[in-house]
Amino acid sequence: MLNYKTSIEGDITYSDLAIKEIKPIMKLIIRGKTKDFITAIGKNLNMVLPTEANTSTTAEKLTAFWLSPDEWMLISNETVNEDNNTYHVEDELIKNISKVKLGAVTDVSDQFVMLNIKGSKVFDLFATGSPFNFNEFKNNKGSVVQTILSHIDVIIHLTEINEVNLFVRRSFSQHLHSWMSDSASRL
Repeated sequence: MLNYKTSIEGDITYSDLAIKEIKPIMKLIIRGKTKDFITAIGKNLNMVLPTEANTSTTAEKLTAFWLSPDEWMLISNETVNEDNNTYHVEDELIKNISKVKLGAVTDVSDQFVMLNIKGSKVFDLFATGSPFNFNEFKNNKGSVVQTILSHIDVIIHLTEINEVNLFVRRSFSQHLHSWMSDSASRL
C-alpha cells in the first residue's frame, strides 16, 4: 500500500466558495509531434487530443489539456486506487508511444496537486492574485490556462461555470492553499 501524504491541510469553505483537494488522480504528461504520434494516441485513448491553445477534450475516463503544440496533460476523470500507482493507461502509452519512439510519456501524478474550486467567487479569488484576465475564460467550459497565482505557476481547467480544477506543483501547494484561504476570507 502506498503512503500518500497530502500537503494540503483541510478543505476551505466560505460563502460562495469551496476548495478541496481531489486525490489520488492519475496525471501524465505526453509529448510528441508526428502524425503517427497523434494517431497512436487516438487509438490507445479513444479520444482526440486538443490541438487549439488553451483547450481540453474529455472522454469517458480521461481528460486531455493542451499545454503546448507538442505537449498535453492527461488526467483521470475519477480518483484512482490508493493502494498502487500502476496505471493501465500509462503502461499502454509507454508500450505504444515511448518504446516505439513516437513520443514521451511521463507520470507526474505525485508532482501535481489537484484542487477543485467552486462557487460564484472563484474568479474573484483568482483576480486577487493573477495577472490573467478571466473574463472570456470563465464562460468557455473546457478552457485551460497556464498562469501565475500568487507568484506560483498553476494550470486551471474550467470544468463547469464557476467550477475549476487547479493543478499546482506539490512543493508550492501548501503555500498556495494558505494564500487562497487567507484571500477567500476577505472576499
